[in-house]
Amino acid sequence: MRVLVVSDLHANPAALAAIREPFDRCLCIGDIVEYGPDPAPCIEWVRETNAVCVRGNHDHGAAQNVAVNGVSGFRYLTMVTRGATIAKLSPTDRRFLADLPTTQMLTLDGKRYLLVHASPRDPLDEYVPSEAKSWESRLVGIKADFVLVGHTHVPFRFEIGKTTVLNPGSVGLPRDGDPRASYAIIEDGRIELKRVEYDVEATIAAVQAADLDPLGKQLLTDAYRAGKYVPNGNGTH
Repeated sequence: MRVLVVSDLHANPAALAAIREPFDRCLCIGDIVEYGPDPAPCIEWVRETNAVCVRGNHDHGAAQNVAVNGVSGFRYLTMVTRGATIAKLSPTDRRFLADLPTTQMLTLDGKRYLLVHASPRDPLDEYVPSEAKSWESRLVGIKADFVLVGHTHVPFRFEIGKTTVLNPGSVGLPRDGDPRASYAIIEDGRIELKRVEYDVEATIAAVQAADLDPLGKQLLTDAYRAGKYVPNGNGTH
């Protein structure tokens, strides 16, 4: 079985469309919406692929219209894109996001998979560093061959005992300095972390046309081009 693992699509259908891998099953680790310009097609893609999907913090925030205040960084971008995201979602879309489970356990090819957006201890919000040592305590009592996570937008994999922890990185807005869409393939128990180029400028054009404040547009433009957050919003750092 060939399993496609995606996470943090963040309303970027151009990046999602660049993934043309054949697969038998798709696992989505949450954060389908926000930041990016076009959430509805990403939700539709998850539906059409019959993906097994868990809820991310941004899915939850958009579904429930959770108020957020942010003065800088990605929290600021969450604040400025939440209203624009909700305006583009139908009631059915928001119900779909609200109904996603926060954790999901399933068995594929005799292997047990635990899906959780952030961490087993705090499924929606905990930010765990991309290092094995930080994950050891969070796997206590977890009986799974694979623990699939997202949230950090940084791809990684490592073994802790008999469990493989895998983060496929972000499809829609990477944070590791590589602007290409990031995802993973699991086939016969073997993991391949992959990247694919997409039309970044098309996404930026859609952001520029969106109902966002100028600073939000500039920060997102720089983040898409750099593959990470650029603090001063002009691409020079």
